[in-house]
Amino acid sequence: MNTDTRHTRLLIGLGVAVALLLGKIFSLQILDGRYKEDADRNSTIYEIIYPTRGVIYDREGRILVGNKVAYDIMVNPREVTAFDTLALATVLDVAPDFIRSKMDEYHRNRRKIGYQSVTMLKQVPAGTYNKFAELQYKFPGFKGQVRSIRDYPFDAGGNLLGYVSEVNQSYIDRHPGEYRSGDYAGMTGIEAAREKDLRGEKGYHIFLRNSKNQIEQPFKDGEMDQEAVPGHDIVTTIDAPLQQYGQELMQNKVGSIVAIEPSTGEILALVSSPGVHVDQLADIGKYWEEIAQNPYKPMYNRAVQASYPPGSVFKLVNGLIGLEDGVLHPSDLHSCAHGYSFGAGHKLGCHGHKSPINMEESIMMSCNAYYCYVLKDILDNRKYGGVDAGLDHWHEMVESFGFGRKLGSDFPAELSGGIPSSKTYNRAYGKGRWNSTTVISLSIGQGEILATPMHLANLCATIANRGYYYIPHIVKASEGVDIAPKYQEKQYTKVSMEHFPKVVKGMWRAVNSGAGMGGTAWIAHIDGLDVCGKTGTAQNPRGADNSVFICFAPMDNPRIAIAAYVENGGFGATYAAPMASLMVEKYLKGEVSRTDLEKRMKEANLMSRVKKD
Repeated sequence: MNTDTRHTRLLIGLGVAVALLLGKIFSLQILDGRYKEDADRNSTIYEIIYPTRGVIYDREGRILVGNKVAYDIMVNPREVTAFDTLALATVLDVAPDFIRSKMDEYHRNRRKIGYQSVTMLKQVPAGTYNKFAELQYKFPGFKGQVRSIRDYPFDAGGNLLGYVSEVNQSYIDRHPGEYRSGDYAGMTGIEAAREKDLRGEKGYHIFLRNSKNQIEQPFKDGEMDQEAVPGHDIVTTIDAPLQQYGQELMQNKVGSIVAIEPSTGEILALVSSPGVHVDQLADIGKYWEEIAQNPYKPMYNRAVQASYPPGSVFKLVNGLIGLEDGVLHPSDLHSCAHGYSFGAGHKLGCHGHKSPINMEESIMMSCNAYYCYVLKDILDNRKYGGVDAGLDHWHEMVESFGFGRKLGSDFPAELSGGIPSSKTYNRAYGKGRWNSTTVISLSIGQGEILATPMHLANLCATIANRGYYYIPHIVKASEGVDIAPKYQEKQYTKVSMEHFPKVVKGMWRAVNSGAGMGGTAWIAHIDGLDVCGKTGTAQNPRGADNSVFICFAPMDNPRIAIAAYVENGGFGATYAAPMASLMVEKYLKGEVSRTDLEKRMKEANLMSRVKKD
C-alpha cells in the first residue's frame, strides 16, 4: 500500500470520528435536555411546598384530626449576609443570644446543610409572623413559611390517634429517599399506621440563582415546578362520642376498654388509660419530657400492647372446646365444694354457690370447679393418647379464637399474647413429669395464658357471631384509601357454630338472672337490651386482682361487643362490668339512664392501688 492510500484512509477515519463526536455533542446538547438540566441544577434552588396532611374522621364524619395554620421562620445560611442581630431578635421576640447560637450551629454544620433552608423557629404567633413579614427584606436569607399542623377538635384519645413529629436522622435513614430534615411524619397510632396515605406528596418551586447565590427568577418561568398533592383523608371506624365516654369512665384508672361491631370487625372504641390528651399531641415536643417521665406510661397503649391473664372470661373458650370434643354436654352436672380439690391436699378455690350445677349455671355463677373438670376431660381424652397431645390439641383450638398470636389488626404495635403448649411444660417440668392437674389453672384463664384486651373483645365478638369473627380494624375503605381484603373475610373457629348458642344462653343468664339467683354480672343488666356477658377476676401478682368483663348486645343481631379490663379493680362486677354496660347503653340508646352508677364509675380513683414500674 503506497503512502497516498494510507494518507487517504487516515483522513477518512478521522473524518468519521469527528462526525460521530459532533453528532453525539448535538444529541446531548440539543436533542437530549437531561445534561443541560443537570448543569442548570447547579445554579438552581428548590423551595419545598409541603402538602396538607389528610384529615382523620370518625365513622359518622366527625373530624378527629384536622389541620390549622402554623408559621415558621426559616433560614438559608448560605444566603445570609450581615444583619442587625438585635433588630431581628426584637422582631421575632427572642433573645439575641438565641440567634447567635443558631447561626453558630449552622456554620458548624454548613456542609451538611448545603443550600437548603432549615427551620429556626417553629409555630411563632401570627402577630410575630406578620411583623417579620413586613421587615423580611432587611434580613436576607431569612424567610417565613406557612404550613399546616394538626388540630384536634374532638378529644378522642391521643394513644388512638397518635402524633406527628419532625423526623430525625434515624427515621430518614429507615425511609431512604422519602424524607429529609424538616419533614414531619406520623410516629404512633393512626398517624403512623396510615402515614403513606395521610402525608401526601411534596411539591416545589425552582428558582435560578446568580454567582452570589441570590435568587433572580423562576426557572423556565415555572414550567418545571411541581404542585404539592394533599394527603388522603382517612375515615376511621371509631365512634367519637363513645370513645370520649370510655375515656371519661376510665379516668383515674389503669386499663383498657375495647368495643367492636361484631358484624364487621370495626373497632368502635379503643380506650387506653391513662392516656395522652389531644392538647398534648398538638405540641408533643413541649410535653414530651412530662409524658416520658410519667410512671403510668401514658404512651403505652394497653388495648393492644398489654398482655394480661384473661381470668374467668376464658371459661367460655374451655366450655366451647369441651362441647366440640364431646367431653361436655350442657346437662352435665359437676359439684363444687368451694373449689376443686386435687393431688395431695391441693385445691383451686371458688366462691359459694349452689351445687351441683349444669353448664348454663356454671357460666351464670362463674364456677371455677366446673371448668377444672372440663379442662381435665379435654386434656385426658383417650383419643389423643396422652396429656402432651391433649394439651397441643387444646392449644390449636384456642388459637383458632385468635389467642396466642397477633390478630392482624391495622393498628400498630399489636402484641400476640401467649398460649402454652406441651413444649412449655416439658421445658418447665420435664417430659412425662406433669399432668392435667399440674396445669389446672388454665381452666379459669390463669397460669401461662396471656391476652390483650383486643383479644378479649374479639372473643366476645366471636361468640356474638356464634362462631366466627372479622379481624378487628380501625380504618374504613374510602376514596383513595383501600383496606386489605382480609378484613372482610370471616375467620371461623374450630368449634362448630351449633355449640355457641349454648354458651350465649349462660351469658344471658349471668346478666339477667339477678343477684339473688347467682348471676355474677347482674349489675350489667339494661332494660330492653338483652345484654349477654361474663365476668372475670384475674389474679395479679402486683397487687389487687384485675377486674375483667366481656359482653355483647343485643343477644340477637348484636351491634356491639366489648371488653373492659381494669388493673387492680377487684371482682369483675366491681368496675369492669358496670363500665362496659354503661358503654353499651350509651352506644345503643344514646344516653345513660343509670346516672348514679355512671357517677360512681367516673368518680372512682384506683391509681393508688396500681404499682408503678
